[in-house]
Amino acid sequence: MNKKTIKIIIAVLVVAAVAAAGFYGYSFVSADINGTQKGEGTDYTLIIEPQDFEYQVAQKLMNNGVVIDDSVWTMWFNKHYPDFTYINGEYYLNTNMSYEEIAQKLQNPDISHQLVSVVIPEGYNAFDIAKTLEENGICSADAFYAAISTTDGYDYEWLADFPTDNANIGFILEGFLFPATYDFGLNSEASDIVDKMLDAFDTRLSDKMLDYCSANNMSLYEFITLCSVVQEEALTPDSAENIASVLINRLNSGTKLQCDVTYFYAKQLLDYGFSREVYDSYYTYRCEGLPSGPITNSGMEVVNAVINHPDTNYVFFFSDLQGEFHFASTSAEFESLKQQYPWK
Repeated sequence: MNKKTIKIIIAVLVVAAVAAAGFYGYSFVSADINGTQKGEGTDYTLIIEPQDFEYQVAQKLMNNGVVIDDSVWTMWFNKHYPDFTYINGEYYLNTNMSYEEIAQKLQNPDISHQLVSVVIPEGYNAFDIAKTLEENGICSADAFYAAISTTDGYDYEWLADFPTDNANIGFILEGFLFPATYDFGLNSEASDIVDKMLDAFDTRLSDKMLDYCSANNMSLYEFITLCSVVQEEALTPDSAENIASVLINRLNSGTKLQCDVTYFYAKQLLDYGFSREVYDSYYTYRCEGLPSGPITNSGMEVVNAVINHPDTNYVFFFSDLQGEFHFASTSAEFESLKQQYPWK
């Protein structure tokens, strides 16, 4: 056999090998697209998070054996579904699924984490927030209550100074669930929701707030508790400043705060299942000083009103039937004002 013949044979064999490899590769890819080459299938839950991009979804599919190659999947998917929008959520997949079956599945998550805009207004307490979250499909109220009953799992330095020896505290994170408009995912972990709210508080925790606490010998927890009572009592920023002045004067004189708003929150705690001792420790007609913890979640207007409260001698206040507040320095003045301005 001469050299020319050998070269021809080698060339034919190379072409045949390339053709065979190409055919095998084509068959392998076609089988993957059609979902016919994988034998016994394996279940896989694909989770698409808000921060995931198209290529990250493709890599998750490839790394878990749902598709053999992320590039092949991406090219096929972009060709057949060029305007597709991913929905955050959980998708129950199987490695035996065809590309078309995967694509159809990706249009309907088994558990949706689609983002929903949720408004948490100033003055919402834990019960209000839990109801809002449950009604919007974010998480269950019970899961939320559990998530705000502990500081474990949340990484903020200021949590280290929270009281740990007061058995009469209701929800330990009440007051620090910052009121704002949030984009929450449906069917979220309650602890993730709480963490976002704590993070919103953390970004607003200023030196001004900490300096006020230091100058007035208050812990951050006590300061936020005071703010929460002012938040519930006040109707306007102007009234908040004077109300803060009244409460601080009463605290400094050792007089009970005697704020009706603490009764309503204490009653909610009691109805939820907390003890009578917890109820008494929040109800400021019964307890000395501040309630055991915050009774709602304050906005920054009230926080700043407390910090900037005027220096007064006021120790009494009430609102009349028109919603106007009146302040007094003595009980005689207080009674006179109540006669002058009908209040109930």
